[in-house]
Amino acid sequence: MDQTLAEILEAATQGRFPPPDGRTTVVPQPSHRDAGVIAFTAHSVVFTDEDPEWVRATLASLDCDDLAATMNPRFLAAFLGRTGRSNDTIDLLTVATPLPGEPPLDLKEIADPDHPRVVRARKRRDGVRVWATAGGVLVLGRGVAGRWEAAIEVDEEIRHRGLGRALATAARHLVPGGEPVWSQQAAGNARSIRAFQAAGYRPVGAEALLIA
Repeated sequence: MDQTLAEILEAATQGRFPPPDGRTTVVPQPSHRDAGVIAFTAHSVVFTDEDPEWVRATLASLDCDDLAATMNPRFLAAFLGRTGRSNDTIDLLTVATPLPGEPPLDLKEIADPDHPRVVRARKRRDGVRVWATAGGVLVLGRGVAGRWEAAIEVDEEIRHRGLGRALATAARHLVPGGEPVWSQQAAGNARSIRAFQAAGYRPVGAEALLIA
């Protein structure tokens, strides 16, 4: 598969995924910031500037199911050690198409570059924009391979009232240029997964990002 990571992700938004052949594709990092693994159904993509032969040899040395090898803790630990990077968690990777019109939510954009949510988001995304509403925050920015990514926060005291779903839906209205919008949810964060899926985001695969 002679594709860049950006091309693989673009194809996935259209329902065209890597072949479920149990193999691993190694592609260059789209930027210095972004390295990691995306596991699709029965096919993984490792994006790294490390030697592809090292990736393949390390995977081959593991005594585990080939379909799960790239997300095996031993491979990820070796990958982290090789690159000197860190990792927070393995996420569920989801994507949604844009929606027309204004979001059905009263949002105010935060222009303060020193706002904590803006500062945090800029460590992993470019072109970050942040909106706030009563009890919640929505972040949009360009992340891995230039894709638009959405993240939300909802205050604990007003959870279970549909605000998370409304913020995730708002991102589909606000994403620029009619592009799809991606989001990652930690596998154990069931509330976030439910909110994004209720807002029309469909699962694509699992993702482990290596943070410089």
